[in-house]
Amino acid sequence: MNRQTLFCALACALLVFSMGCGSTNNLQSITLSVSNTDANAGTGFVLYPGLPVQMYTWGNYSSGKQKLLYGNNLAYQIASTPFGHAETGTFGDPNATPPQTVQLSADGQLTPITPPACSYVNVATTGTSPAFQTTGWYIVTATYLGFTTPPGAVYMSTAGLPATTTNPSGECGAPPAS
Repeated sequence: MNRQTLFCALACALLVFSMGCGSTNNLQSITLSVSNTDANAGTGFVLYPGLPVQMYTWGNYSSGKQKLLYGNNLAYQIASTPFGHAETGTFGDPNATPPQTVQLSADGQLTPITPPACSYVNVATTGTSPAFQTTGWYIVTATYLGFTTPPGAVYMSTAGLPATTTNPSGECGAPPAS
């Protein structure tokens, strides 16, 4: 093999290698998650007394891979208007402007603050077990390099409900997982 043929073959191999054999890996969208190990774990963030919750943002790439995102290009937002849903929580308005019962840090940590709030209502009419339904929530999103996530929801469970026959302990939402 002469030197010119070898140079041409190496140049072609380098070109094919650098192009990734025609594949691309471009960011297509971003999503919120309650998990740093599963992008599809859900977007419902429930706050309990004294327990901060971390939001995670995942990038969805054209290759089909998902990657946890972080850094200066990532920003989190919290809004008070929940899709036109006019109801409020049992204690106060969890949808106050600005949000008064949750604090959002720059890195996506949600921390419950006073006054306490409960964005659930016990809808059970018989039996001795509560049946919870949400009645108000905050909307959270993240932005990254021009992309915005679909909205996630922050539910407040930082105050008790009035004791009833179906909720004798006055719980607010399901207890946190241990």
